[in-house]
Amino acid sequence: MKAVIQARKGFVSPVLCVALATTSHLTWAAAPSTAGAASAPAAVELPTSTIADVYDSGGGDSFSGAPAQVGKSALPVAETPRSISVVSRAVMDSQQSRSLADALANVPGVTAGQYGRRGWDDLIIRGQVASDSLFLDGLRTSASNRVAEQIFGLEQVEVLKGPASMEYGLVMPGGVVNMVSKRPKADPFATLGVSYGSDDFRQGTFDVGTPLSDNGKAAIRVNGLLSDSNDATDHVGFRNNYIAPSLSLDLGPDTDLTLLASHQDRQYLRQQGLPLSGSIAANPNGDLPRHRFTGEPGQDPYHGVSNRVGYSLTHRLANDWTFNQNLRWQTFRLDGQFVANARMAANHRSLNRTAQDQHFDGDTLSLDNNLQHLFDTPYGSHDVTVGADYLRSRESTRHIACKVAALDAYTPVYGADIVCPTTPREWQDTTVRMLGGYVRDNYRITDRWLVTAGLRYDTTDTYGEDKLGKARNANPADKTTGAVAVMYELFPNVRPYVSYATSFYPNMGVDAAGSTFKAEEGEQSEVGVKFDLVPGRTLLTVAAYDLRRQNVLQADPVVPDQKIAIGEQRTRGAEIELTADVSDRLSLNAGYAYTWAVITDDGGQPSSTEGDRLNNVPRHTGNVFARYRFSASPHGWEVNGGVNAVTERFTNGYYLPGYAVANVGVAYGAEHWRAALNVNNLFDRDYYAGGLAQAVALGNDRTALMSLTYSY
Repeated sequence: MKAVIQARKGFVSPVLCVALATTSHLTWAAAPSTAGAASAPAAVELPTSTIADVYDSGGGDSFSGAPAQVGKSALPVAETPRSISVVSRAVMDSQQSRSLADALANVPGVTAGQYGRRGWDDLIIRGQVASDSLFLDGLRTSASNRVAEQIFGLEQVEVLKGPASMEYGLVMPGGVVNMVSKRPKADPFATLGVSYGSDDFRQGTFDVGTPLSDNGKAAIRVNGLLSDSNDATDHVGFRNNYIAPSLSLDLGPDTDLTLLASHQDRQYLRQQGLPLSGSIAANPNGDLPRHRFTGEPGQDPYHGVSNRVGYSLTHRLANDWTFNQNLRWQTFRLDGQFVANARMAANHRSLNRTAQDQHFDGDTLSLDNNLQHLFDTPYGSHDVTVGADYLRSRESTRHIACKVAALDAYTPVYGADIVCPTTPREWQDTTVRMLGGYVRDNYRITDRWLVTAGLRYDTTDTYGEDKLGKARNANPADKTTGAVAVMYELFPNVRPYVSYATSFYPNMGVDAAGSTFKAEEGEQSEVGVKFDLVPGRTLLTVAAYDLRRQNVLQADPVVPDQKIAIGEQRTRGAEIELTADVSDRLSLNAGYAYTWAVITDDGGQPSSTEGDRLNNVPRHTGNVFARYRFSASPHGWEVNGGVNAVTERFTNGYYLPGYAVANVGVAYGAEHWRAALNVNNLFDRDYYAGGLAQAVALGNDRTALMSLTYSY
């Protein structure tokens, strides 16, 4: 039941005409076709991700779902020669996930929320920071991630591991996260929910839709929420409003068009963790309580607003050609103050603090076109995709360095003034423009042999303007990247593969001599095996890889407060992941990752860091989550639970201990009602989510969340 729109042959988007006129290098490109809203279950074409038999939030019962196609490809995940993880709506609903970090806890090789509950989405993939490699419906969210994503509006979350520049252009080499929006459906439905939990968490949600035509191809859907919560840390709280309408239009049998929009408003007081002394390091006064707030209750809370509007268009041409175009315009704004931990004074009680008043605003235009052709030859079948995409992302940042008095961390007395000058310490405007063209062929030589290969060329311009010093810099760059992989079906549904991929990401700013930096480059070799044990229901993936990231910005060893682009980082690792609907009653997600991430070139630092482990990357991680239903139908009782385990991590010169937390849940479903209770960190284990130079980020304490949902 997918909502999409169809149109007459020959329809061409007026936005495409404008894009072609303003960007002469833009080429026509393609993607797989999309099923209409009223069609039987079939592949749904998303802007760059096609999901077969997508599940909605009310009816999605499968952990594995039907075979999914991601990365601008018609290949199912089980037949794609690279590591891809998919977190379904059913998993997120069973766990009552509230953040992107919650969803990504199900993916081996991903560390999420390493800076704690600071209100942003922080993540590391295969040892490499990937917080700015977020995509929604195949289009980049922005050059810099500032406002956390609202996952209630998502159908599923996809993680493509390793360099993905061939598909997406400017990305970091660890991988990308692509989020898939909820879309209209052919049948009327309504889901209303209320939740209450620890720390006075209160939330109301709605997800409603109806067809607008007799055949169901034209349909509308609106989902949203209101939430209000305190935090385990004193004085910290979060408020969130979100609404996302989508509309499918009936334009005929050969054209599908879906309009997508969203508005999000977040307000929160930033949680800064605890100082090193009294938490990870011993203090003669004892351990600091985990609920201790080291900021000021009167500081200005952060206020973030994000707006998006766009569309997804698919037009089927003659002779097995398909044209796909996806566009989104979005804006954001984030303002607020934070008070950060500095060093503890000699008396081991008085905590020095720093403060900043921050402002961010920006906008992003993303456009992707691709043209796909499926054809057979005497020497095998081809799935050829030719495309072009365009990105323009602008951001203005303004930081004011403020002053605030020290705080007695053990017997705090709040109320200190935060004194901010009128002149910012930093005021920068940055604009990134990218125009890329790509071609890829999924060449099936025989029923057993598959070769997929592609090349991409990007030309970029990065403009920076120092509003205070009136200085400007421009950093043009271009790069050809690519990927090649071979997969062989050794036994029925057992497919070993080898792959190689590269990535490209321009560095911003200038060095001490005023010269722009070389762009970052990444490369990865990977070998693996995919066991499609029960096609469409159970997939086991085993992979090993060697990843290198070059031209990493490092501190200039000669000139203080300046940088050079000479460093190199390397990650070697192995991953095992299982997603299975073992039966109609039992579903399972499990994974293990070994990640060895180190600095291999520090740029010649006076105190060498070569060989040091990368910050906040555990060497071993494991996760398992299972759901069991006492009845084969969605009605009746179910229980679920799992464990997430992380070993010791190095960060900023010190080590964080490993931990394991257990989560459990129980739910009861009736014809129209569902009640659920989830308890996370069941044994209330104290742990640290990650570390910074002068603070440690706290992991979540034990929390309970109850919800009641009515569906029609």
